[in-house]
Amino acid sequence: MIKRWLIGCISFCLISTVQASVEEKPFKNLINRAGTPASHQNFDQYGNQKYNPLFDAGSWHGFLLPENQHELGGFTGPMIIAEEYGVFIAKQLDKLTLIKQKNGEKIDWSTFTVSKSSQPGKLIQHYRGEDIQVTFTLQFVSKRTALVNTTIINNSKDTQAYSLRWSGELLSQWTPEISVSKQYPNWQRRLSKSARGVSVEFDRLRSTWNMMFSGTSRYVIKRSINSKTRLNQQQLSYISQASLTLLPNESQTIYATHSYYHNEQEVEQGEALTTKVLKDPEQYLSATSKRWQQYLASVGFIENIEQQRVAAKSIETLIGNWRSAAGELKHDGVTPSVTARWFNGVWAWDSWKHAVAMAHFAPDVAKNNIRAMFDYQVKPNDTVRPQDHGMVIDAVFYNKDSVRNGDGGNWNERNTKPALAAWAVWEVYKATQDTSFVQEMFEPLMAYHDWWYRNRDHNNNGLIEYGATKHRFHNDEQGNISFTLKVSDKNKDKYQHQCQPADNGWLSCHGLALYEQVLAEGDYEQLDIGAQHGAGWESGMDNAARFGFINQAQLTAYANKHYQGDVANAKQDWQVRFFENRDSKGQLLGFSIDQESVELNAYLVKEKKILADMASLLDKEALKKDLLKDVNRLTTLINQCFFDEKTGFYYDLQITSEMLAPLQCRGKLLTARGMGPEGWSPLWAEIAEKKQAEQVVEKMMAKTQFNSLIPLPTAALTNPAYDQNIYWRGRVWLDQFYFGIAALENYGYYQQGKALTNKLFDNAQGLILAEPIRENYNPMTGDMQGATNFSWSAAHLYMLTINNKK
Repeated sequence: MIKRWLIGCISFCLISTVQASVEEKPFKNLINRAGTPASHQNFDQYGNQKYNPLFDAGSWHGFLLPENQHELGGFTGPMIIAEEYGVFIAKQLDKLTLIKQKNGEKIDWSTFTVSKSSQPGKLIQHYRGEDIQVTFTLQFVSKRTALVNTTIINNSKDTQAYSLRWSGELLSQWTPEISVSKQYPNWQRRLSKSARGVSVEFDRLRSTWNMMFSGTSRYVIKRSINSKTRLNQQQLSYISQASLTLLPNESQTIYATHSYYHNEQEVEQGEALTTKVLKDPEQYLSATSKRWQQYLASVGFIENIEQQRVAAKSIETLIGNWRSAAGELKHDGVTPSVTARWFNGVWAWDSWKHAVAMAHFAPDVAKNNIRAMFDYQVKPNDTVRPQDHGMVIDAVFYNKDSVRNGDGGNWNERNTKPALAAWAVWEVYKATQDTSFVQEMFEPLMAYHDWWYRNRDHNNNGLIEYGATKHRFHNDEQGNISFTLKVSDKNKDKYQHQCQPADNGWLSCHGLALYEQVLAEGDYEQLDIGAQHGAGWESGMDNAARFGFINQAQLTAYANKHYQGDVANAKQDWQVRFFENRDSKGQLLGFSIDQESVELNAYLVKEKKILADMASLLDKEALKKDLLKDVNRLTTLINQCFFDEKTGFYYDLQITSEMLAPLQCRGKLLTARGMGPEGWSPLWAEIAEKKQAEQVVEKMMAKTQFNSLIPLPTAALTNPAYDQNIYWRGRVWLDQFYFGIAALENYGYYQQGKALTNKLFDNAQGLILAEPIRENYNPMTGDMQGATNFSWSAAHLYMLTINNKK
């Protein structure tokens, strides 16, 4: 007989309480969290896991609602984050079956009245039968533990005795087509039992691109009651049994903790906590409920119900992508997407955007997300890249890479990300008034700001280029830039003595002189240079047209339009060059692409303004004056150097290696590569002249340019490299959309901004329904594209909704 947990309420009171909680409005079922995982990996065309589990509180595991009748009686999954990759380990790891002891009749859940719902921070299943009522609720009570409470009510007039049987089985399939044993024949999983539950132990596995375990990773289920457990190691399944007797109108609640741990240290700390949780579960559940009430209070004033639901869904998305500190992540961070294959790490400019939104409802997470990136700000005594001191690297993960003595594959030091860190810190300050946080971050922010001018200003004129670090994927051991080349058979002899054979008929080459020769002669079929990818990543707009990315069909069309079909001449408009940046001693610092970026320089001017505000807050008046002098000088320079009077838009400026005096510019505006969202960045930074702003706004509102079904795509519809399906050459990204709306409002175009915002909410597929928030959207159809449950889309949707109140 199990210990009775008396609720202290008669039956009808409990029923009404449960039903009220199930039917909470308006935030019920914001995201479809139902699913039946049948394999560890099951990806869609964009590399997303098929379902959308509930994660919370920085957890590294999450759960689903049952999708089919035979799964009723428990939650499906879980998914765990195996250090860097989300994988499902079970279809249903903890299913409850009830059996009447008097006649052995098994309760058939499908004959009950069943309601299932997802609410912010909670999954609920409610079953109502003729003489029994059962409710399952799942909430996270810590960064490693979810708590499932199962409340059983005897609605009959008779005493009822039940056998309780929990069961679960690990998945045997790696993908729908490949078994785990075939994918990893030497990897083992084992089940163990205790008086109150079961554990899954994972052998050590270091599969860099799929799944990683330390050797002491463990999933633990611990119940509030004793049970007898039978294990089947061959099938990796278990059955646990207990008994329960209920008097008429009596109810009892059974609690179970579900915890996922990466290593033995986490096990020790976490299991001590679960013991406390099971002694006083309601205390922990109450704290979780209060936490979510505080989150949702930030959107309570939004009058448009649909947009209010989107704001709440945005909060769910951001909190779901919150990972607590683990491995090499020293602070909690918010990842781009828990369900996208490659996105379970923490990126720089993603983090800045997440923090801006989360400062309004989860300020501690916002601050730690920023700290998680600055934990790896390069120091002057760094053993790998001291030349980059001050830089914040692009992405940090659970594991460092081999250069940092780790075995991870996703850690990235090839580039940084756009200069938005100070903006994020200042927005956190404005939301929290936490001066100590500004004090903490000010010197690191200044060092990061200075890094740009030291390492990415090739011609020393004060205007900055994107670029790439000194890195094994960008240069050889002597510092010569690296690239690969594919040429026709008739031209192979020309380069074979200077290059080495590579895979699939490519040639591996090194050196700027050879690269310039290849560009000048133009007799290559394909050309790939690592620094170009680094520069694209550094901008965040990975394959944007302005960085020379255009596909062959588009290039041919461009040649036909502008060069009578001469592709060789047309190529020259899309070729990118690189400069070596060196210090006073001639040591290589990294590489700059051959164009000064309008939006990077606009961001840096805005950053100077913000740093000046911070300096004033911290009583650094002399520094404030210096920064504001730079703001005034650079504002004038940007408007002079990056605006094209003929087309009425801002563009990047193509430069040469010629050294210039400070505050001079010389080069060719890259108008041939079309218009993109970089063109409204001076408006977002509030540095555009009024006449220039008017012309930019005209393009943003023109249906032939940027005012598509989903407005403000990442390339104008007239851009030669535009394609509605290409990552940064057509799809609508909501960060650039948000910057565009803010740009309009900065210059008084409020109605235009509201109109574009409403078009987004009206036309973005699934946005006001239960589909997960997506990475980007098709500008012509509104179709969802890219990663599911995408954090910076959620961050900017949140900001749009709290600003677009009606």
